[in-house]
Amino acid sequence: MSLRLKFTLTRADFALHVDLQLPGRGVTALFGPSGCGKTTLLRCIAGLERASGSLMVNEHLWQDATHFTPTHQRAIGYVFQEASLFPHLSVRGNLQYGMKRASRNGNVAIDPIIDLLGIRALLDRKPEGLSGGERQRVAIARALAVDPQLLLMDEPLAALDLKRKQEILPYLDRLQATLEIPILYVTHSPDEVVRLAHHLVVMDAGSVVASGELADTLSQLDLPVKLGQEAGVVIDSVVGSIESQWHLTRMDFDGGSVWIRDPGLALGAKARVRILASDVSLAREQPGKSSIQNVLQGQIDGMRDDEHPGLVLVRVKIGETALLARVTKRAVSELALKTGDTVWTQVKSVALAR
Repeated sequence: MSLRLKFTLTRADFALHVDLQLPGRGVTALFGPSGCGKTTLLRCIAGLERASGSLMVNEHLWQDATHFTPTHQRAIGYVFQEASLFPHLSVRGNLQYGMKRASRNGNVAIDPIIDLLGIRALLDRKPEGLSGGERQRVAIARALAVDPQLLLMDEPLAALDLKRKQEILPYLDRLQATLEIPILYVTHSPDEVVRLAHHLVVMDAGSVVASGELADTLSQLDLPVKLGQEAGVVIDSVVGSIESQWHLTRMDFDGGSVWIRDPGLALGAKARVRILASDVSLAREQPGKSSIQNVLQGQIDGMRDDEHPGLVLVRVKIGETALLARVTKRAVSELALKTGDTVWTQVKSVALAR
């Protein structure tokens, strides 16, 4: 299973040039600043924008130089920023409308979708009686009721306040873990990327400037977009130990481990941790006793100037895992840091990506 696309679209004010091979399952985040072409790319995939090029979804040709499958014949579910539910229909009626458009068979298993998104208690209510988060969950369910081969989500949390975003994120977690179809998820929120994505496509000015697995892409020193205080890495890890006395959990990964506040995960559970570059410092010698509990030895494998002229981003490999550290140029000079040096990293803060 895979998604292969190559598009060129030229308008008076904008040009899109994209050539991508994407996974056939899991969440691919399309990330970048406003106006970089994320939504335009989604619309091209949906057939709402007529771009030249080709599109192959799981070996099904949707578009090339001689063929163009119209939008209504493309097996897609589309979730917009606004839920856009039919106000005159109940939640049940909105889902039934989606089922009528089912692309691959006439018997969509809607009950698992209803339970997955927690909307069974809402079925007889009208959209006007739902919260923003509830409306968006219903919109996702309606998109899945179409029985799509591809789910497109265009900043589905952008119109929600922080409380509603926190309400809906666990359902999106379930969604990406359960669905066996590719999900293209447009966002400009690093938090949503690190929580949901498996693959990351970074866009700028209508072009793809980086694409790859999430952890590998975020740890690139030459990532073209400016992440500022959000620069850092995401590490796949496993709960290796729980210290109930201190309410701490040890998260193990290839090359080492870090302690985090106990999030209530079971021993052996898999989870992602996020470490920001601003929370990592470097030392030439192993630090002595300190309030910083996470100290890891590694090797510098790259450095580059940061966005501020007084700062440097340093990439340190710890086993097969990379950390980014943001340090001052003066510190680099005083410690005489260079690529290949062995250093000690002190990680001041670690967050669970959830």
